[in-house]
Amino acid sequence: MFFDFLKDLRRRDHKPGFGGLDILKYIGPGLLVTVGFIDPGNWASNIAAGSEFGYELLWMVTLSTIMLIILQHNVAHLGIATGLCLSEAANKHTPVWVSRTVLISAMGASVSTSLAEILGAAVALNMLLDIPIPTGAVMAFVFVMIMLFTNSYQKIEKFIIAFVSIIGLSFLYELTLVDINWVQAGIGWVKPSIPQGSMIIVMSVLGAVVMPHNLFLHSEIIQSRQWNLEDEKVIKRQMDYELFDTLFSMVIGWAINSAIILLAATAFYTNRTQVHELQQAESILKPLLGNHAAIVFAIALLFAGIASTITSGMAGGSIFAGLFGEPYDIHDSHSRLGVMTSLVIAMLLVFVISNPYQGLIISQMILSIQLPFTIFLQIYLTSSKKVMGKYVNSTSTKTTLLIVGGIVVLLNVKLLVSFF
Repeated sequence: MFFDFLKDLRRRDHKPGFGGLDILKYIGPGLLVTVGFIDPGNWASNIAAGSEFGYELLWMVTLSTIMLIILQHNVAHLGIATGLCLSEAANKHTPVWVSRTVLISAMGASVSTSLAEILGAAVALNMLLDIPIPTGAVMAFVFVMIMLFTNSYQKIEKFIIAFVSIIGLSFLYELTLVDINWVQAGIGWVKPSIPQGSMIIVMSVLGAVVMPHNLFLHSEIIQSRQWNLEDEKVIKRQMDYELFDTLFSMVIGWAINSAIILLAATAFYTNRTQVHELQQAESILKPLLGNHAAIVFAIALLFAGIASTITSGMAGGSIFAGLFGEPYDIHDSHSRLGVMTSLVIAMLLVFVISNPYQGLIISQMILSIQLPFTIFLQIYLTSSKKVMGKYVNSTSTKTTLLIVGGIVVLLNVKLLVSFF
């Protein structure tokens, strides 16, 4: 297995010095998670939030990111302390009916995620080159499969870091072209508000930021940075570096998601312009902000779609391999089947979706519905001394995680009530 080989190699030959440069070398796993919550599904949810409600739903990005940091930091500890990803740990330490139920539903969430990612890349190709969305979806699918099946994790990580940088720089450029009301934005970031008719969008923002597949993915890829599981000092330092990586990466994601809402609020909401599809958002930007802004928007969307499709496929492979008690390894048949299941089903669904923009939003809402199952599975595992040993959750950590899970359940109940 690739990760097993990597762990053994680093245990034998590399004991880190933990200097300043080691911190920079450690950055990477968090950014792979970050690209998952700046994906096209987020773009659709955030554009809907900003164009329909202005700055009022910025608080949801803040809350979701705080929840995400807590959850991702905790699940990374599971990977570091046990050498198991969330899927493997569930298979090993929970009854079969529990692990199968949660992991199969997580595969469904992975398919829903992949659907949003492939759709986003296809929409971007349509914006840039006028390629039909079904054709663009096939092109994106083929490119991602080549990337996943022919590149090592280290190469993919470098690609993702470059993609995230391009996306971030694109939105910095976009923000220089609009006049933001920073006072209202500041209030929106910290003042909870659920305007009439916004519940579906609130839940889609939650599902787009706190994504189930990312919890499985982070617990897997964090192990690429493990050196010596027998040395407690090394494990402790790894956990400290992981916190830095997670905080650094999640703050970047918060900034990019906020930037999308700010752009939509300023360019669309203030002009009372309703956005019903991402292509429309690009065409509206041309007269408002100039042709370059529209092109930059589409390029950033393409990179977001490709990068997040790659990580979604990896997550699907990790979840499926975990059903058989195995780590993610693209050369293993179970991991390959998981990647194929996630991406092929998603690509086929593209052909039956009549409204890609609504499809993106609904796909993110579906993630929020599955999310409580993954969260409470994670809490159970990381709160078990049998699983975590001396690194088991403290009482305060467990309480915080339960509060996060409770908030997600409460928002799901409010979503259900909103339909009646």
